[in-house]
Amino acid sequence: MSNGTIFKFHNDLDTDQIIASQYLLLPNIEEMKIHTFESLDPDFPQKVKRGDFVVGGENFGCGSSREQAPSVLKALGIQAIIAKSFARIFFRNAINIGLPVLICKELPDEVQTGDQMELDLEHGTIYANGKTYTCTKLAPYMQNILNNGGLIAFLNKED
Repeated sequence: MSNGTIFKFHNDLDTDQIIASQYLLLPNIEEMKIHTFESLDPDFPQKVKRGDFVVGGENFGCGSSREQAPSVLKALGIQAIIAKSFARIFFRNAINIGLPVLICKELPDEVQTGDQMELDLEHGTIYANGKTYTCTKLAPYMQNILNNGGLIAFLNKED
């Protein structure tokens, strides 16, 4: 189980709000990450700590299919993203880079930025504000990809 602070965002959060297109020209994720959520919360990269969580509503990660959107969140140390639903390509990109994304229908309506949360990824449970939430439990093959740090690391692993 792991603990962290929640940073909550709205429904239909698109990838351009996570990392705006003009920053995709920067040479690497380390330089891009300081612009994460710049249009919504310019101080987000300074406030977030390794192990914190992003919580969103419906259709999290819609818009462009840029892999940099989940990559900057992972680079900032976000432990997992929990939302009511995800845009399909964002969900897949996040798993591919080794960032857990979980669907939980109730949690986003009942938490706020600054609340503390505890995640049990293995069992698909979240504890926040004295309540237990059940979220999607990732399929074993997806959990294996995450455990190996992403799809490429998983495929390159020698048994």
